[in-house]
Order: sequence, then structure tokens, then C-alpha cells
Amino acid sequence: MRKVLLLLSVLCCYVTVGAQEYIVPSTNINAKGYPHVLPDNSVEFKIRSNEDLSQMKVSLDPSCRFEKQADGTWMAHTKPLVSGFHYYWFNLGGMDLSDPASKSFFGCGRMTSAIDIPEEGCDFYDIKDVPHGRVGILTYFSKVRQANATVYVYTPASYSDGSRHYPVLYLQHGGGEDESGWTFQGKTNYILDNMIAEGEAKEMIVVMSNGNITVPGTGFGYSIEGMKGFEEELTKVVIPYIDQHFRTIPDKDHRALSGLSMGGGQAFFVGLQHTELFSYVGVFSTGVFGGIRETKSFDAEAAMPGLVSQHDKYNEALKLFYISVGTDDPRLSSTHKAVADMRQAGLAITFNTFPGDHEWQVWRKSLHDFAQKLFK
Repeated sequence: MRKVLLLLSVLCCYVTVGAQEYIVPSTNINAKGYPHVLPDNSVEFKIRSNEDLSQMKVSLDPSCRFEKQADGTWMAHTKPLVSGFHYYWFNLGGMDLSDPASKSFFGCGRMTSAIDIPEEGCDFYDIKDVPHGRVGILTYFSKVRQANATVYVYTPASYSDGSRHYPVLYLQHGGGEDESGWTFQGKTNYILDNMIAEGEAKEMIVVMSNGNITVPGTGFGYSIEGMKGFEEELTKVVIPYIDQHFRTIPDKDHRALSGLSMGGGQAFFVGLQHTELFSYVGVFSTGVFGGIRETKSFDAEAAMPGLVSQHDKYNEALKLFYISVGTDDPRLSSTHKAVADMRQAGLAITFNTFPGDHEWQVWRKSLHDFAQKLFK
């Protein structure tokens, strides 16, 4: 392919051209052009190229192909998609290509394009006219990794105004993502800004660290041993670093741990092992309970000794043990069963589901729900 694909720039928000109405997603690079979202949530792409793109695929829709137009451009039209955040790429001749008309995010283990399709009536993660907090990117040396690492830290709007101390939520990303995910894909800062302004959540610091860490010889897995690297990083490095550099309330009643998918597994195994550090544990869409090839069955007592047999100890130590999952997530039935079994054994669990698969719209809603219940 001799030429780099040149995509037309993007259109602005709610636009009508002739009889056609469409939405410009917030993930577009510019304010006009393509891609855009039609009223049925299908997506149109338009590319100018002298190459034959008739076999170029769009990952959002396996049947979607580009067709040449009368003006020489190439257009593709996907099937209707569910609302929410979608990673995507083009594929031509076996080579994956990012879309230069859309912003790229670290997901699926690489930087890739994405499109954020708005959900009607759902605006809790939109930028609103409220006081805004800050997200800082800090570098620290990890004695566990024996390398430098970065952490994203959200501080609420009032943080810079005085000498108050704040509770802390440690919020972990999923597999194939990193510490940037909860800010750029999850929109955590806007969610918290809006919730705090509306009185739905307490002011808090949110710490988003990189959970991609293993201890040599242990490998990764949904087990106490498999989470050992993250446990050491969080408890021995990250928490002390945050308590030293930010005005935290450094006790368990003002500290929470949650995460999505892999991060949900980290919250489960590390949070429940360290109830001396955390009073709130949130587990979003994890594979710990099953529903993925890495987890065949779940036995709560075997996974976390004492969780069932000493459930009174956990009920007393935790102010909130929260679990959520998407209604179309392959983990749904396994999660339902695990929650039912643990509840029957006497463990206090707050459980919720949200429409969607294993994706960011579910996790945004999980955070929105979980954060309302913290530090009361």
C-alpha cells in the first residue's frame, strides 16, 4: 500500500445534513467529518484513498466493508452498536490499522482507536459546568518492580483551597489496559466532579496505578499467589507514597479498593486479605467467579480461606463488599451463582448489574454506583 490512508476530519456534535441526522462522538480528533454515529447507533466511516479498499474490514462489524463512492472516496457503514465505549481498528491485507480521525487509547494491550457512542439520558460522565478537580500524573520508584512507574491521581476541586485531608479510593484498570484507562476511557474525573457537585458522593482522592505486575516465578492468575506482585506494590509502595505526598486520612475507614476485570480480581484478593487497610472493596466484572477460560469453577473458601467459614469477621471488618457485572457479560451467570452462594453462607454483599457486555459503559456505571456508597 503506497499511500497512508487519509481520513476526512470529523463533524460537530448534533448535526443534520439534508434529511440525515448524526452525532459526532467525543472520541473524534476534530469537530467535523467522519466517523459519525447515526440515530440507530450505526457508524459511518469515510476515507479518501487511491488504493482499492474494498476488502478493508472494520473490527466493529465483521460483515462491514468499504465501498467506493461516486466522488472517489470509500465509505463503510456498520450494524447498529450498543451505546458505550468501543475500541476498533481497520484491517487490510491482514494488517491492523488505527483510524487517524479518532483518538487512540491504550486498550487490548496496545494503542488503538475508539469510538464513544452516547447513551440517551445518561450524562453522569459528561463534562458539566461544575467545579473540576485535577488529575496529576506522578512518577515514583517502585522497589517491587525495581523500576520507575507512573500513577494517575485525581484530587477534587477543593483540594487546592486549604489543608483538609481526604479519604482515598484506589481504582484499578483491567487486563490489556494501564493506569491511564480510568481517566481517558472511564472519565473518572468527570464522574466524581459531577457526583461531588450534586452531593451524591463524598469528596475523595482517587488513585489509579498500574496493576500489570507479577513476581518472578509466580506468573499471573486469579489467586492469592498470582496477585502477590500487585499486593506488594500496592501495600508496600503505592499506599505509603500516596499517604506521604497527599493529604489523605490514612486509616482503613477512609480507604477503598476497587477495580474492573483483572483489577476486580486484584481488589478481591488484595482487598479481602487486607481488611486492616480497606473498609470498602469493589469488584467490577471480574473473572474470579468464572465465565472465562482461565477460571473453571469458583469455591469462595478455597480461593480466600476464611471468607465463608469466618464470614462474620469479614462482615464486621468491611463497611461495603460490592460486586457488579454487565447483563451481557459472559461472567454474568457465574457471578450470580458466586454471589448467591456467598450470601447464603452469611457474607454481606451489595450486588448490582448494568446493561452491557464486558465494557466501559458498565464500568462507568459501576463506579458511579460504588462511589455513592463510600465514606458515609
